[in-house]
Amino acid sequence: MTVVIPQESVGDLRRGNVLVSNFNNAANQQGTGTTLVQVSPEGTTRLFAQINPQNLPGPCPGGVGLTTALSILPGGWVVVGSLPTDDGTSATAHAGCLLVLDSHGKVRETFSGQGINGPWDMTAKSRGGKTDLFVTNVLNDTVAGGGNVVRRGTVLRITLRTHDNRPPTRIATTEIGSGFAEKTDPAALVIGPTGVGLRDGTLYVADTVDNRITAIPDALTRRTSAGIGRVVTTDQHLNGPLGMAITPKGDILTVNGGDGNIVETTPRGVQVAVRTLDTSGTPPGAGALFGLAIAEKTQQVYFVDNATNTLNLLSRP
Repeated sequence: MTVVIPQESVGDLRRGNVLVSNFNNAANQQGTGTTLVQVSPEGTTRLFAQINPQNLPGPCPGGVGLTTALSILPGGWVVVGSLPTDDGTSATAHAGCLLVLDSHGKVRETFSGQGINGPWDMTAKSRGGKTDLFVTNVLNDTVAGGGNVVRRGTVLRITLRTHDNRPPTRIATTEIGSGFAEKTDPAALVIGPTGVGLRDGTLYVADTVDNRITAIPDALTRRTSAGIGRVVTTDQHLNGPLGMAITPKGDILTVNGGDGNIVETTPRGVQVAVRTLDTSGTPPGAGALFGLAIAEKTQQVYFVDNATNTLNLLSRP
């Protein structure tokens, strides 16, 4: 849902601005969003992309319904997930795809199949001419479960070859995580493995349904699934962890779907801080928070508040 533009300005992307994908359309139907907007640190907002589902360069089963799976690659290539619905309900959810846009907001490529099934969140690691995308998937038999928990959520490592003037090409797809709990939900559309963050080769995953954070070791090199990985922390201040970001010192930030809190956890699993960001609604703060991104000033973090439809900047007290 949010990512800070890290490299030098390229095309229409401006360094230090925040790119935001919209999950809903103007009628507030989930899984139908087709726009990305760019927000400056001063709060100026402008449209980056308006994606036409009828004019895609490749397959995207079900059309376009943007998710929080959002990354910016070298050269200004933007990759965003699509988990589309026909009418905003989970009963009509489709497998979707990953959409690749150039730095001017034009869709130039799509990646679908090979395990991509409801791409929900994502992080990326680029080095040389290669990028690894780490993508959570939440639609493996989930709709058929009819609201019951299905333990088939996955994490894929999708390896791309990057090029200067051409869209990246997919060279490998590896399932590195599996067995995560997932279910449909009338308020959140789907609940499953959500936020992901990479640090020193370990991929941390917000295991939302089971209210915990897990760690998949050797995420950049492993050739087999680690299952859900190692449990880092569970319960305490966690309450349906969704968005995730890794601080420069390696701590794990997550925001709760069940209340309006942000939680900081060390890699050893100690929850060292909690702070309330939203108290609206009943119960207070529920459903308000999702996207997180570390700001250029590393003692600050951007967060999206869905209750107020705003992008906010949080500083350490």
